[in-house]
Amino acid sequence: MLDKKKFYINGEWIDPKSNQTIDIINPATEDVCAKISLGNKEDVNEAVQSAKNAFKTWAFSTKEERLAPLEKLYELYKKRWADIAEAITLEMGAPKDFATKLQAGTGAAHIKTFIRYLKEFNFEKPLGEHAKNQRIIYEPKGVCALITPWNWPMNQTCLKVMPAIASGCTMVLKPSEVAPLSAMILTELIHEANFPKGVFNLVNGDGANTGDALTSHPDINMISFTGSTRAGALISQNAAKDFKRVSLELGGKGANIIFNDADPKAIDRGALRCFRNSGQSCNAPTRMLVEKSMYAQAVERVKQFADEMKVGDPNEKGDHIGPVVSEIQYKKIQSLIQKGIDEGATLIAGGTGKPDGIEKGYFVKPTAFADVSNNMEIARTEIFGPVLSIIPFENEEEAIEIANDTDYGLTNYIQTQDKEKANRVARKLRSGMVDVNGAGIAVDAPFGGFKHSGIGREAGKEGLLEFLEVKSVGGWN
Repeated sequence: MLDKKKFYINGEWIDPKSNQTIDIINPATEDVCAKISLGNKEDVNEAVQSAKNAFKTWAFSTKEERLAPLEKLYELYKKRWADIAEAITLEMGAPKDFATKLQAGTGAAHIKTFIRYLKEFNFEKPLGEHAKNQRIIYEPKGVCALITPWNWPMNQTCLKVMPAIASGCTMVLKPSEVAPLSAMILTELIHEANFPKGVFNLVNGDGANTGDALTSHPDINMISFTGSTRAGALISQNAAKDFKRVSLELGGKGANIIFNDADPKAIDRGALRCFRNSGQSCNAPTRMLVEKSMYAQAVERVKQFADEMKVGDPNEKGDHIGPVVSEIQYKKIQSLIQKGIDEGATLIAGGTGKPDGIEKGYFVKPTAFADVSNNMEIARTEIFGPVLSIIPFENEEEAIEIANDTDYGLTNYIQTQDKEKANRVARKLRSGMVDVNGAGIAVDAPFGGFKHSGIGREAGKEGLLEFLEVKSVGGWN
C-alpha cells in the first residue's frame, strides 16, 4: 500500500496538520492501494497563504520566466509517462493501453499546447488605431483553487494547472480524493522543474471538508472546478459571497443524431464513444437518436456491439473496458439500469449485475436500451457508466428538439453525409461542442458547455483567458 499522506506546500512535501486519512481503493480488486490525508482548514490556510505570498512576484514574472519551467516540465512528464499511466490504472481502473495512450497522453498534449499559446499570447496591446493611447492589459486573476475529478484525472489537472501557471496565477490543487495518485506524480515533476516556491501547492481531501474550506477561503480569487452539476452549484454559492471568479466544467447528456445517410461506421463509433472509459466521460454520447427508417437496423447493431465489447482486468493490454471507479458509482449505475427496465425501456444488451466470470471489482456490463423516450430518467440523468439509450426520431426538426430537450449542453454529435444538413443542425444544437462524423474536438479547441454543463471554457487560448483579468488603461505612453 502506498503512503501518500504528505501535502506539497511552499515548494516542500510536508506533514499535514490534519490527522484524518482516506483509503484509496483499487476499483478492479476492491483492495486498499494507497492512503492520503484529509486536509483541514489549517492545511488549506497554509497552502493559500503560500500561494498568496508567491503571487506577489509570480504575477509580474516575464513570459520567459514562465516558459522555462513549463518546457522542463514537459520533458520530465515524457520521462514519467508510464508511471502516470500506471497510477491512473491503479486509482480509477482505466485499462493499461487506454491509460497510456489517452489518459496520460492528454496531460502531455495540454502541457505542450499551453507552452505554444503562452509563446504566442500578447499580454499587452493597444485598443486600436483609433485610440493609440488606450492600452489593454491581461493580468492574472490571482490565487486559484483548482478542483479536479477522477474520471480523466491528468487531462483535467493539466487543463487547469498549465494555463494558471502560464497566466501568472498561483494555485492550490485539490485532486479528487478518489483518484489523487497521478496528480501527486505531476506534483513531483513540478517540484523537479523548479517552479518558484508557492506557485503550485497541493492539498488532498474531500469536497465537504477540504473543498469547502478552499472554495470559501477569503484569499482565493478564482475557482476552477470540474465535476458534478450539484457540486458546481454549491461551489458557486461559496464563490458568490465575495465575488470569486468561477469556471465550471460540469455534466453532460450528449445526443448523437444518426440520420439515415450516416456512414456505415456511425453506429459502432457512437456506441464506442459511449462505452469507452467505462462510460465515465461528461462528453459521452449517451443518447443515440436514430432516424426511424433505420431504427431497427441500428438497434440490432448496437446490441451486437455491446454484446461483443470486452470487460476485464485493467492491468492487461488490449482493447477492453475496465471497472467503474468506486462502489458508490457502481451502485448508482445499477440502480439506474434497473430504473430503465422499470420505466419500460427495452433492454437489448447488458443489464444489472457484473459481467459473467467476474466476481470482484466494480465492473459493469455494457448496457443498451431501445424504445427510450426522452422523458425517462435514463434519458435525462447523467448515469456516468456504460449505458446507452436509443431514441427514434421522425425528421430533422424532431431530432433537434429531442437533442436540446435536456438540462445539459456539453457535447452533441451529428452523423450525416449531407454537409449542409450537418452545418445547419450544428448551429441549432444548444451545446458548447458539436462533433460531426467522428471528426473529434481538437485538443486546443474551447472545451465547455451551455446550461447546466457549466460556465467558461478550458483548453487553448480560451483556456488561458479564463485565468486572466482585463485592464483598460487610458493615457498610455
